[in-house]
Amino acid sequence: MPSTFFGLNTAYLGLTAANASLNTTSNNISNVDTEGYSRQHTVQQAAEAIRMFTTYGCAGAGVETLAIERYRDEFYDVKYWNNNANSGEYSVKQYYMTQIENYFRDDETMEGFNTIFNEMYDALAEIKKQAGTNETRTAFVGSAGNLTEYFNVMAGNLQKLQQDVNAEIKVNIEQINSYAQEIATLNKQINVIEVSGGIANELRDQRALVIDKLSEIVDVETEEQQIADHYNPDHKTGTTRFIVKIAGKQTLVDDSGYNQLECVARKSYEKVNQSDVDGLYDIRWTNGNRFSLTNGSMKGKLAGLVQMRDGNNGEYFHGTVSDNGKVRIAGEEFSTVTVSVSADYLKDLSKCTLPENGGVIRLGSKDVYFDSWTFNADYDADSDSYSYSYTFVVSNDPNKNESTYMGGLKGADAMIGSRIEYQGIPYYMEQMNEWCRSYAQAFNNIIAQDGAIDYYGDPAQYFFMADKADGTQWTFAYDKTAAEAVKNKKSYTISTSDDSYYWLTAFNFNINDNIRKDPYLIATQTGNADEESKYNVVDDLIDLKTSKTRMSFRGSSSGEFLQCILSDIALNAQRANNFTANFENIGKSIETQRMSISGVDNDEEAINLVKYQNAYNLASKMIQVLTEVYDRLILETGV
Repeated sequence: MPSTFFGLNTAYLGLTAANASLNTTSNNISNVDTEGYSRQHTVQQAAEAIRMFTTYGCAGAGVETLAIERYRDEFYDVKYWNNNANSGEYSVKQYYMTQIENYFRDDETMEGFNTIFNEMYDALAEIKKQAGTNETRTAFVGSAGNLTEYFNVMAGNLQKLQQDVNAEIKVNIEQINSYAQEIATLNKQINVIEVSGGIANELRDQRALVIDKLSEIVDVETEEQQIADHYNPDHKTGTTRFIVKIAGKQTLVDDSGYNQLECVARKSYEKVNQSDVDGLYDIRWTNGNRFSLTNGSMKGKLAGLVQMRDGNNGEYFHGTVSDNGKVRIAGEEFSTVTVSVSADYLKDLSKCTLPENGGVIRLGSKDVYFDSWTFNADYDADSDSYSYSYTFVVSNDPNKNESTYMGGLKGADAMIGSRIEYQGIPYYMEQMNEWCRSYAQAFNNIIAQDGAIDYYGDPAQYFFMADKADGTQWTFAYDKTAAEAVKNKKSYTISTSDDSYYWLTAFNFNINDNIRKDPYLIATQTGNADEESKYNVVDDLIDLKTSKTRMSFRGSSSGEFLQCILSDIALNAQRANNFTANFENIGKSIETQRMSISGVDNDEEAINLVKYQNAYNLASKMIQVLTEVYDRLILETGV
């Protein structure tokens, strides 16, 4: 049976409940502009009724305020994080593809490939008109120099862009580490509060906001597990284990513990692509575990940056180990491993991207450093076809390889770098290198064809060459050896020590120093040309511009280089623009849905303020009425 003051206690509970709701409403209004804040509400229920042992049974005991909780829907959080990762990835691609597009621009504001290439051929046509004058030859050499300088500058621009992307990768890795530490600290603070029965609403909001920011950099997946009493599994301790995984479910945070990432700069002998800048970062966990940068599940800015920096359009070195052996170089014995290849682009050295100063090749599950390599083209008379392989000389440096034993690897997969299905900076560098090599080779073969002579009647020299680091030039003397072997259907090899077109890149593409100094060394005819065809070499060179039989680049003529590159750039740029806009619109829609649940609305809070104020006033009035009742009962009827 309830006490005499039962009604007063019931009114008091209503007063405290209304007061808690007013305080919560006040907190919501105060945080209406706070980033990441989730609207809160009081959770109330009727207090357990008291049995009266009368005809009406039980008497209500008032209200209980159980907790103050957030309005939050994890479903929309997950949708927001996934979309944020996609938006971050394509926004990065949009930014850098716009820069690449500007580099290759050719219009009234900037002279590009088409303008320079056409000017060179206009100058070549002038030689045919006035072959005997030094002025026309000098003008042609100058315009050809503009072409080589165009590729030199473009290569430098792309390398600088690769450096910028690389630096941004490091910034984002440091940001991920900072967020990981912050989330782990918040996890610990949340558990300290909630182990005593409270709910750390504000701290949970802060944690969700950090994950919002993290999701733009890399894809995020979270899991929260209730921790039970070890001795009584049915009893929940009130604490939780909060786990954050990134980049395809790689654990970043586990409760109050967290992993950290580090950027390790590649050394000069660890380059993946020939035209990569030195010092590109590999990402690793500080505990020594490998962090996969190329897994297909990774999204966010980090994925976009990696694809821009390392994207090779899926054209990476890969094959199968077919043999191993030994070789002596300068009196020292080295182990070798031979890898058979089948991809078409690996059978053509004009498309080769292997680094010249050594690198790292993965053989099965083993990383092996190599010092040099040799391209092998083996002719089979029975099938009248070539098979292709690469032989790598394994480094004897104990700081690189603990063991040089290459036995037992036959049949193992071999690869350098990774397959990245995006046309990033390495792809455009390879495209420029391929065009420069193919064009230089075709041009040189025409201008130095059998019987071609210069103005002095001497045998013609190659026109295009490649600069060495020491100031001398690669002359491509080995080219004739390989060409003769192909002509006679014989096997041949080309190594990194041979003077071949492999050494020519967009970065060192240049004109023969001898011809630059004396333009009369340019051949215009063959020695047996008659009066009507005394410019037959020049005619062949002019034909090279449009003839796909003399040179073919991706099924097009030499003069259509820019159209091929711009078609790739335009497609990637448009794709990045479209997806960025789409994901931004989707993000706004998701954010609107999320805010409709967790956001603070001033009008709604104003209504709540009036509602809870009335409840508070009524509870106060009830206490006043009961006070008068008890006053009369005690002071006036107790005589």
